[in-house]
Formats: sequence, C-alpha cells, structure tokens
Amino acid sequence: MSGPMRVLGIESSCDETGIALVELPESMEGTAPPPRLAQALHSQIDMHQAYGGVVPELASRDHIRRVVPLLRETLAGAGLGRDAIEIVTCTHGPGVTVCSCGR
Repeated sequence: MSGPMRVLGIESSCDETGIALVELPESMEGTAPPPRLAQALHSQIDMHQAYGGVVPELASRDHIRRVVPLLRETLAGAGLGRDAIEIVTCTHGPGVTVCSCGR
C-alpha cells in the first residue's frame, strides 16, 4: 500500500446501525488505533423497548432504512465523497436476519 487508506465500516448485527470511516496509515506497526474521520450511529432501543427485547424482523427493516442516510452523514462529516472510500467492511453474522453483508 502506498499512503494512507480510507476504510468504511458498517455494523448492523443487532439493534444499532453504525458506520465509521477511518484512515489507516501506510504501516500499522506499533501504532495506535487508526483515527476516525467520521462516524454515525442510530440506536433502535426505543423501538424495541415495548417488546421487552430485540425483534429481529423490525431490526432488519430498520437497518435497511437507516444505512444510506447514515452513510451520507458519515461522508459529509468527513468532508469526503464515495470515491474516497477504498475498502468497505461490514457485519457478516452472527446477528439479525439481514446484516449489512448478508450471510
């Protein structure tokens, strides 16, 4: 790799949808965690409280509804466009029925 690399992470395994954009230095050897350029989070706690726990179908549908707006918020917070992302990482189970990358 030459120069820093921007990595977008998407988390959607349970009742929160989270997106973060970090910048990895050219070498990770002996370094602290990479700096977050921006992040966005939506919690579903209020939606699930009435049921006494997480309802997977409701959680899945809410992840689908929230991921694009959170992505836009994250990119705007970093002052970057989609073309600045070099790697995308995401949840791949275990988790609710529809995680970011499916199963």
